[in-house]
Amino acid sequence: MISPHIFDPYMRGMIKIIRLLTETCNKHTNSKSIYLNQPKNNTASSSTLEWKFSAKPVPYEYAVRAMEARVAKIRGTGGRELVWFLEHPPLYTAGATSKDSHLLNHDLFPVHQTGRGGQYTYHGPGQRVVYLMLDLKNRGPDLHQFVRDLEQWLIDSLASFGISGERRQGRVGVWVDQGNGREAKIAALGIRVRRWVSFHGISLNVAPDLSHYDGIVACGIPEHGVTSFSALGVSVSLDEVDKVLKEKFKAQFGI
Repeated sequence: MISPHIFDPYMRGMIKIIRLLTETCNKHTNSKSIYLNQPKNNTASSSTLEWKFSAKPVPYEYAVRAMEARVAKIRGTGGRELVWFLEHPPLYTAGATSKDSHLLNHDLFPVHQTGRGGQYTYHGPGQRVVYLMLDLKNRGPDLHQFVRDLEQWLIDSLASFGISGERRQGRVGVWVDQGNGREAKIAALGIRVRRWVSFHGISLNVAPDLSHYDGIVACGIPEHGVTSFSALGVSVSLDEVDKVLKEKFKAQFGI
């Protein structure tokens, strides 16, 4: 276990190390996988990194079981690391620091408790979710830097579509300045780590129904809203976004 006092306020509450769960999962049928060699200086026990793209919305419970099983394999038998691109049906997730008062409508969508960092967020069609099961011990055991690298990956990807994404001190994620003191979140991060293997990941708003955020205080920040490619006037498909995300991920993480 890692003592929480080593994290600065930027990270506190966003990453939580918890005990190993024992759930396993069955094989999911609506996906495809691509394998790429890892960098030569990577000493991870797996020899390849798997890229998985699910064509249909993935039930949240299934995704959690799949992540748990993959993390156990990476830790125990040298299973492949996994970068998994997917969508979920409409739902809310509650992170480790969520407040009950931030769930504004209990009946709008299912609510799932999760051990990832962060507070309430929404997942649904039109939003690209990427789950990251990576061996951080061999890629560099620095959780603060890992989160910064994920933010930079998203910022670089957004720039490819003419969108200026920005960091905010003390607020994990990627933001868009809308002028006149207004800003909105376009990408959220919620990472969980177990013995230096990461899981959960990021969500990027491409063209979701933003009214679905009305049932929560998104990420626990009532004074700022959310936005998307579509809301910013950028019309793009998930496939186009995926291509750029993959390219920029490989550049950011040296794959």
